[in-house]
Amino acid sequence: MTTEPAQEPLDEDWDSWVDADANAATPVTPMAIAARTEPKGPLALVETAFMASAAALLWLVNFFFPLGPVLRVLFPLPIALLYRRWGPRSAWLGAIVASLLLFVLLGPTRGILFLLPPGCLGVLLGCCWQRRLSWGWSILLGGGLETIGFFFRLWVLSVLLGEDIWTYLTAQVTGFLEWLMGLMGWLGQIPLSTVQAVALVTIALSSLLYVLVVHGVAWVLFRRLGTPIPAPPEWLQTVLDLDAA
Repeated sequence: MTTEPAQEPLDEDWDSWVDADANAATPVTPMAIAARTEPKGPLALVETAFMASAAALLWLVNFFFPLGPVLRVLFPLPIALLYRRWGPRSAWLGAIVASLLLFVLLGPTRGILFLLPPGCLGVLLGCCWQRRLSWGWSILLGGGLETIGFFFRLWVLSVLLGEDIWTYLTAQVTGFLEWLMGLMGWLGQIPLSTVQAVALVTIALSSLLYVLVVHGVAWVLFRRLGTPIPAPPEWLQTVLDLDAA
């Protein structure tokens, strides 16, 4: 009968080195968070389908029962939540699936108009919040994309109606400016470049305000869902009388 040689106990320093390596903390970076939040298993697929359906349903309800800006504020949030929980692939998949659903239910125009800007805005905001960008940067980027989306919608409507909607918009702005100058007692003709500049600034400011409201709603909702976004600036918390997360 052969006996196996007794194994020598490991050196105490070796054991401590292995334990220290196993318990070493991994630095938390945006890339590491994105790697951990890549789609894994059926849960990511199910949640992607659910959020895409929720985004399409919000658009559908607002189409038949328009409630002004109430539901419009929620359009990009399901896609942004997908980005925060499962990464960019699920976010893009959710935006495309929601666009295809609206393409089938309401026609190609509505499907395309959901993808830009609400779908793309959700992906952009999710990326900004995942990388922990400040509200200033994310609102600036989101406002720029929303402004581009406004002109894209304007172009699509002009093609469908066969009329230049931008000309109608500048005419409305001209009438408002002339009325305002009449109240102040100023007389004169307003240059077209000034009218277009005022229209552009108004569109940009409304886009920034819209994205700011989206941030406020997301800050409240996402905290309750366990995926908080970066806290608003201190001055904004003071204005809104909010406590830091």
